[in-house]
Amino acid sequence: MSKRKGISLEEKRQRMLSIFYDRKEFFQLKELEKIGSKEKGINAMVIKDVIQGLVDDGLVDTERIGTSNYFWAFPSKAVHTRKRKIDDLQKQLGESERKRKATDESISKAKVGREDSESREKILKELKEKKTQCEKLTVQIEHYKECDPEVLEAKWQETQVAKDAANRWTDNVFSIKSWCKRKFGFEESVLDKQFGIPEDFDYID
Repeated sequence: MSKRKGISLEEKRQRMLSIFYDRKEFFQLKELEKIGSKEKGINAMVIKDVIQGLVDDGLVDTERIGTSNYFWAFPSKAVHTRKRKIDDLQKQLGESERKRKATDESISKAKVGREDSESREKILKELKEKKTQCEKLTVQIEHYKECDPEVLEAKWQETQVAKDAANRWTDNVFSIKSWCKRKFGFEESVLDKQFGIPEDFDYID
């Protein structure tokens, strides 16, 4: 007999949101724990954390009235919140792409002469940071993929463009290494150590 699969955090979030959307009422935490446990199959012990996460993400509102905290949420707010989040991600992607282009130009200029090792080290560091930022943005977009398929498709395309750009810079770095080996006869390991190129430096899949 197969073991029952647990409920993912995202599924718990969606189930708790459905309580607000379906009933369109105000709730105290104890009420949510009771409904979430009995009707949605969620362990009452984790419901408080799930609700807090929804509040932090702006999907659920809360206010203290007297000695009690009340929670509520409406579908229109969720759509607006997710749209705003996607707009923010789009701006971040645009800014990231602008910085990547600037870094790409810097790498091209750095090909002429290899004396300034500090400049190369700075470029490699910035390239690594942009790759990390690209990966984080991709994860965030994945989190909001159910919000707007058309907008999300555009974001995925922009992310792919960013990945392609990062891989072009990576290719430039490899080209520079090859040039140095031919020009000066350096071993690849020596170049990597000299210019701070990590052993796992490679293209993004």
